[in-house]
Amino acid sequence: MSETSVSGVAVIIPAFNEQDRIAATVRAASGLPGADMVIVVDDGSTDRTSAVASEAGATVVGHARNRGKAAAMETGATAVTAVEGSETRQERLSAPRALLFIDADLEDSASRVAPLIEPVVSGAADMTIAVLPPQRSAGGGRGLVVDLARNGIERATGWTPRQPLSGQRCLTRDAFAAALPLAPGWGVETGLSIDLLRQGYRVLEVDVDLHHRVTGTDWRAQLHRARQYAGVMRALGTRGVRPSLPAGLRRGNR
Repeated sequence: MSETSVSGVAVIIPAFNEQDRIAATVRAASGLPGADMVIVVDDGSTDRTSAVASEAGATVVGHARNRGKAAAMETGATAVTAVEGSETRQERLSAPRALLFIDADLEDSASRVAPLIEPVVSGAADMTIAVLPPQRSAGGGRGLVVDLARNGIERATGWTPRQPLSGQRCLTRDAFAAALPLAPGWGVETGLSIDLLRQGYRVLEVDVDLHHRVTGTDWRAQLHRARQYAGVMRALGTRGVRPSLPAGLRRGNR
C-alpha cells in the first residue's frame, strides 16, 4: 500500500475487570513517544476498572455489558475520532493519529512498547505486531490455539507469523478502517492479519520486551482456551480458510 501520513499516537486499552493493573498500564502508556491520548475501553467490568483508569489519567469509555475485545477495539477507535473532532484548530494534528492497541495487564512494561510505534509513524509499516519474550511465569496451554492461528494465516496469505495472537499492535487509521468490521471475539488478531495482508498492507513483527499475566491450567483457563480456539476457527472459516490439524496431531500424537 502507499504510505499514509501519521501524526501522533492514540493508545487504546481494552479492559475487563483490571482494577489492579490498569493504573500502572495507563501511566506507562502515557509516557510513550508521540502518545498524547490514552483511551481505556471498559468492556462491562464489574469492578472499579473505569474509576481507576480515569484517576490514572485515561479517557474512559465503556460498554454496559461485556462485548469482547473486537467490539472494545472498535469502540476505542470511534472514541479517538470523536476526541479528534472536538479538538481546536491549535490542538489538531496535521494527520490522523496511529492507533496503538495494548493489553490492560501490561502494567509498567507498557512503557517498553515504543518499538511498535516508529515503523508506523515513519511509514515503514501499516501494522506492527509485538513479539514477546518468554514470560516470567509459564502458561498452561499446549499451543493449539497459536498453532491453529499461525497455520491459518500462512494458508491464507503465505506469511508465517511468530506470534499470531499477539494483541499489542500499532496501525495506521487507513489500515484499521480497511479491516472493519473486525473478526468478533478471540478471532480478532487472526482476522486483522489476514484481512490486511490480503489487501496488500505491510505487516511487521517487532521484538518487544513486554510482560503480562499468562493463562493458567485451571478449568477457567481451559474454558478460555476453548473460546479462543472457537474464535480463531470462526475467523478462518469466514475468510474461506480451511485450517490444518494441530501440530501435535500432525506428528501422530493422537
